[in-house]
Amino acid sequence: MARPRNNPGDLAELPTELRTDRPKGDQIREILETLTRSLTAGTVLPSERVLAERFGVARMTVRQEVDRVVAEGLAARRPGGGTFVAEPRPAQMLTSSFSQDMRARGITPGAKVLEHTVATADETLAAELEEPVGTPVLHLVRLRTADGEPMAIERTSLSLRRYPGLDELDLGEVSLYDSLSTHWGVTLGMVSASIVAAPPDPADAEILGIAPTVPCLIITSAPRTASGVVIEFGRSVYRSDRYDLTVAYRAT
Repeated sequence: MARPRNNPGDLAELPTELRTDRPKGDQIREILETLTRSLTAGTVLPSERVLAERFGVARMTVRQEVDRVVAEGLAARRPGGGTFVAEPRPAQMLTSSFSQDMRARGITPGAKVLEHTVATADETLAAELEEPVGTPVLHLVRLRTADGEPMAIERTSLSLRRYPGLDELDLGEVSLYDSLSTHWGVTLGMVSASIVAAPPDPADAEILGIAPTVPCLIITSAPRTASGVVIEFGRSVYRSDRYDLTVAYRAT
């Protein structure tokens, strides 16, 4: 295996400051995820100390998010060699929304809205949504339940330019995808997703009612319509002790 290599230009590609309207940890994790996907395997990432100083946060905050990126398989650590970009993992294909999946299993899906905010898309999110920078977006965090029991935490962002008025709906009472279908004619196509097993952060574990040591399925995806338009960009945390994931894939 090739030794990790330094890339002095990496730091210049990072934002110079964090936004004030979103949790700092979430932003740092997203920055690290984007950075690992833009660099070749083996490239050394900026150190925890450098990142903490750049973004004005505690080093422990950075370490927690680096730990999660490592757990997701996007980065790896080597004693004395820092943290570097890991070899990419293959993606799988999902074919249904959470509500559709639960109903197909004879289970009643539910949702509790934990966060519902409107902001504008920065460069990273705009690229994921394939929308212009500054596009108004809905940031939605929901606890998903199955027959009333906690099953997953879904974090997602959707373009309000593409779906005007979506932020006015009570998405704790109605299905997101049923609403997208009814009001905007959205038909879910195949979904390319990254699926890894990793421990939840302590706050998510408490919401899900599990110990922080229980592995979860971390699903990062940007589902598209049947015509290929990005619907949302999200990152979900599913309890692996209560949820099994069925996927369809295309052989190559």
